[in-house]
Amino acid sequence: MDLKKILPFFSYVYHPIFISLYGTIFYFLVSQMYVYTTAFYMILLQVGILTLLLPLSLYYLFFSIGLVKSFTEASLKERKIPIMIQAVLLFILIRFSSSFDNLPELYYFFLGGFLSSLLAFIAIILKFKASLHMIAVCSLATFIYATSLHLQLPLNNSVAFMIVSVGFVASSRLYMKSHTPIELIIGSCIGILSQVIFWHYWL
Repeated sequence: MDLKKILPFFSYVYHPIFISLYGTIFYFLVSQMYVYTTAFYMILLQVGILTLLLPLSLYYLFFSIGLVKSFTEASLKERKIPIMIQAVLLFILIRFSSSFDNLPELYYFFLGGFLSSLLAFIAIILKFKASLHMIAVCSLATFIYATSLHLQLPLNNSVAFMIVSVGFVASSRLYMKSHTPIELIIGSCIGILSQVIFWHYWL
């Protein structure tokens, strides 16, 4: 099997648009809180609509009118509006949803996502193309590690899996010639730091 042929697959699986949903599902699975209850489905619905369905709908709108040309290969100019919208939708989720009142872990996960969106937008203003994929996958990996510490669960396999995934995503972005190594490194730093900065509130 030619590994290079499957590398682009990781750019789609770990696209930033899916990360919020991955983190939410992971948290409920390992914490076993509200599983299969109304609260669980309500949160999943909110996250799904605001971070996946609505952004996807807007993406296809932007694609149809020519504002963006690719799902995984957006240029520096094409990134501005989608990232701004992502930040606004995350702000709406964490500011106006009462579902996270008793779930500080998820609240700060999304707050970290909001912060990373702002940092990515600032990078664009500074004409720097930080890797959104690395921001996303490193945010998720950091959240999973923090969750294992907070809940005192032996999630070694999950953490190891995410570390390997980070490597595959980075390799995928390099193979697809989407980013330079420094853009991947800065993206990774943004993703990790945007989560770590809130650890002292809930760890």
